[in-house]
Amino acid sequence: MATRRESRSQLLDSVCSVIALLFVLFACVELCGAATVVDVYRLIQYDLAGVPFGSRLASLNHHAGSSLHGPNSDLSRTVLIFPIRELDFSLVKDYIVQKQPLGGLLFLLPRIFSPESKRDDERDPEKDAMRNKLMQLEQLLVHASIPYPVYFAFEDEDVDAILAEVKRSDVTGQPATATTGGYKLVVSTAEPKKVASPTISNIQGWLLGLKADGDSTQLPTIAIVASYDTFGAAPALSVGSDSNGSGVVALLEIARLFSLLYSIPKTRGKYNLLFGLTSGGPYNYNGTQKWLRSLDQRVRESIDYAICLNSIGSWDNELWIHVSKPPENAYVKQIFEGFSDVAGELGFKVDLKHKKINISNPRVAWEHEQFSRLRITAVTISELSAAPAFLENFGGVYDQWQFVQETAITKSVKLIAENLGRHIYGHQGKNVQIFAENSSIAVNPSYIQSWLDLLARTPRVAPFLPKGDPFINALKRELEEHMVEVNVQHEMLDGIFTFYDSTKAMLTIYQVASVTFDLLLLLVLGSYLIVLFSFLVITTRGLDDLISLFRRPPSRKVKAA
Repeated sequence: MATRRESRSQLLDSVCSVIALLFVLFACVELCGAATVVDVYRLIQYDLAGVPFGSRLASLNHHAGSSLHGPNSDLSRTVLIFPIRELDFSLVKDYIVQKQPLGGLLFLLPRIFSPESKRDDERDPEKDAMRNKLMQLEQLLVHASIPYPVYFAFEDEDVDAILAEVKRSDVTGQPATATTGGYKLVVSTAEPKKVASPTISNIQGWLLGLKADGDSTQLPTIAIVASYDTFGAAPALSVGSDSNGSGVVALLEIARLFSLLYSIPKTRGKYNLLFGLTSGGPYNYNGTQKWLRSLDQRVRESIDYAICLNSIGSWDNELWIHVSKPPENAYVKQIFEGFSDVAGELGFKVDLKHKKINISNPRVAWEHEQFSRLRITAVTISELSAAPAFLENFGGVYDQWQFVQETAITKSVKLIAENLGRHIYGHQGKNVQIFAENSSIAVNPSYIQSWLDLLARTPRVAPFLPKGDPFINALKRELEEHMVEVNVQHEMLDGIFTFYDSTKAMLTIYQVASVTFDLLLLLVLGSYLIVLFSFLVITTRGLDDLISLFRRPPSRKVKAA
């Protein structure tokens, strides 16, 4: 009797094992085919004075789709894949503005927008059109609050093949769902957390002028400044090759040129040159404000004027000089005439643009306005004829080095260096080339190219750049090569901005079968296992043992009788 009970117990254990195996098989059927894995870059998430903007979620686990279908379609569990090449911007804009439910968005970027892409100097109208479309998309996304994950990825053969299949399914009226199968997009990541105490780092260095013997007065100072950080829809892709990588490169080359002159007492000018690489540019030039206020008052009072460099790497025949003081101001007029004379000799022109500032308005459109608020004469040199809107044109995904002209940066450096040199050495109005071509102090295109290459591969969104970031250290070391008293100032970003992490992730695309296929497979497997189990029981223990498994056990009353 005891042996029979043990046999039945073993059989029951076998049945339980089979049932458990069936459940495991059923759970694993849907996610058995990983199609590809790609790097994805999340839309920025931030709060401005407590108001949420950007993508508010990071994790993703929905089926793929390729079109918005119709106004009544339920896409709350669908991730739409949109190549930038084919993007219908107005349709996407309406969907986002109307806050329609959606499982997620994945935008596919052409490879030309990758920081790792190869350089191609040929101008292509198609590339320019895609750049403009991407610029519009970024401006839409960074100013919207989107309650689902939004990611960017780059086109490749695997993703393109998957998208083609998704499109075919959508065209036939069978979009991917849990019942029909298709492709599922999965991003497994923790929910974003606030970036604690984001810092901004300003770097400054001096080239000290030469005082006359017995002269106790402080030399006048000319400041050359450029903001180096960026802001864009995808922080991990915001390299800002033009805005403001071009300005940073120009500043470094100007510092190198004047260090050659200032290293020799005979050619050292009677002006101190102050070079500043500032952070916080997209946030009303918050870093510039903190840097200026940290300077000794005597240093601020010694500044003759400041030149701010902004977006000077993509222009042909015209640059703009932006000022806050009226053009009729004698000093502004003198500065403009100096630049205009040099530009004419170099074969292009500069124009003057005046924009009055409102001290009570916290919005700062140009970097020179932070100087003007402290009553310091300053100008901004830029290819832009008008001030960009808030958080726009600060080095987004569209701003890659494919669209930057190294010759434009070279011409900008020549303009600024020659004008500075003539002012410092008293050659205003004279056709004197201080930094003549083929001389020992000529502008070096290779130096410009090497630094532009580094900047075009380095995302620089300030809240995600820690104090000891290698890029900040590289800038500091480069200034130390050419000047003295180089130091880095770390400040807290103003509290009205709150940023969230999780800017990059891995996306796994699975090819999943339909529920019908799952059930059919489960039925086949179950039938096979039942037949196999029955065969083994009959051959080892006999038919009676198999029947006894399904026989109802006697009741307690029968047992008692």
